Amino acid sequence: MSLTEKDVNHVARLARLALTPEERTTYRGQLGRILEHIQALAKYDVANVPPTSHVVPLSNVWRGDKAAPFANPESILANAPDREDVYFKVKKVIE
Repeated sequence: MSLTEKDVNHVARLARLALTPEERTTYRGQLGRILEHIQALAKYDVANVPPTSHVVPLSNVWRGDKAAPFANPESILANAPDREDVYFKVKKVIE
């Protein structure tokens, strides 16, 4: 796919890039090759492929989030710059 200088300038403006004339020439060729590859992929029928499909089955490997009491909360609060009972006391932040 052939890109024009105007196309490269438009993409650079969207990406907020200031390109030198040499970079424009380089990126014009690179973007053209990328778009040619995408054109080649267009021949495949993906109508029945869900948009979230992945070649490798994925699953969450994290453990469940379960609340549990800490054995010694005083040891944690000992380093707190300010506290109130068994809680950290922090400044109010409103933006």
